[in-house]
Amino acid sequence: MLVALVTAAAMAVVPSVNSPQELQQGLDGVVAIGALAEVRDGGQVWRGSSGVAELGSSRKVPVAGRFRAGSITKTFVATVVLQLVAEQRIRLDDPVQRWLPGVVPNGANITVRQLLNHTSGLYDFKDTLPMPPSPDFYALQYRTWTAAEQIERALAQPPVFDTPGSQYDYSNTNYLLVGEIIEKVTGRTYAEEIEQRLIRPLGLHGTTLPGTSPYIKGPHPHGYVPKDGGLVDFTELNPTLFGAAGDMISTTRDLNRFFAALLGGHLLPARLLDAMKTPGTPDGRYGLGLSWHDTACKVRVYGNDGDALAYQAYSFATEDARRQVTVAVTPHLPDNPDASVDAFVDRVICRETGHPM
Repeated sequence: MLVALVTAAAMAVVPSVNSPQELQQGLDGVVAIGALAEVRDGGQVWRGSSGVAELGSSRKVPVAGRFRAGSITKTFVATVVLQLVAEQRIRLDDPVQRWLPGVVPNGANITVRQLLNHTSGLYDFKDTLPMPPSPDFYALQYRTWTAAEQIERALAQPPVFDTPGSQYDYSNTNYLLVGEIIEKVTGRTYAEEIEQRLIRPLGLHGTTLPGTSPYIKGPHPHGYVPKDGGLVDFTELNPTLFGAAGDMISTTRDLNRFFAALLGGHLLPARLLDAMKTPGTPDGRYGLGLSWHDTACKVRVYGNDGDALAYQAYSFATEDARRQVTVAVTPHLPDNPDASVDAFVDRVICRETGHPM
């Protein structure tokens, strides 16, 4: 496994994980229709699931099931860009205008770095769309989008703030533009670069960037969105709605494997991994496609989370990558699972029980 060795000091800070029974109890407490998780502590691995895979059935959520990973895609995209930086094919402080001339108003003053850390000020494409339970939303389920038309919709709106780099404002438009820049630099799509540079070398066999296909291949839980006071199955969805900002399908195993490789220094030079961990604004919690937060026991975890409408995913690890937790849920909207997932992450990272997994 591509997992960095933990230091003795780190072991003193981060206590041992819960027993399998306690981990299952914690996952059962996540607010969702269904949930699945993988917890890693060094060479020890626990996988579990909770709830049902499909409303109206008693079928269990497949422990190794696939799900839409949403904005965790951004970390993969950012890693590709930073590899290109290491290869001296692009610079973080290149203006967007250099790679996408005439596309972005004020593009001469917005840098690649500012796209990656969400300090560009560009309007979020997502905010131009109807969202459930708006009746107009459901017609978008199988619609194919191009990045160009998404970007055009976003840039028709004024920027959220006038001075790039001065503030943090999360915008999916940033990563749609980064995807286009990757193609300009390499001659291949962001999906092809992720496949070649990350998915294949790391053996992420359950991870795909599905293009226009609305299906999740292989075992998976069904996902739902609100409609007419109830829930409607939205498992099938044309993923071009998310594009480079969030179209990836993955598994808990694959996401843990990816973040272990990333944080373990196997994918980027140390200076660029440090840049990835540097917030775009003072005291921020988002760097270059990577986010972090401090758990209840003050241990910082790095990773990302993603919202893909009918699926939500969370993948975090201690800085040494020894202890990891990835959780995917099919939320019972409008209930928000964030707080209950945070409690599970705290349980994994913080609570000492003395029991082996």
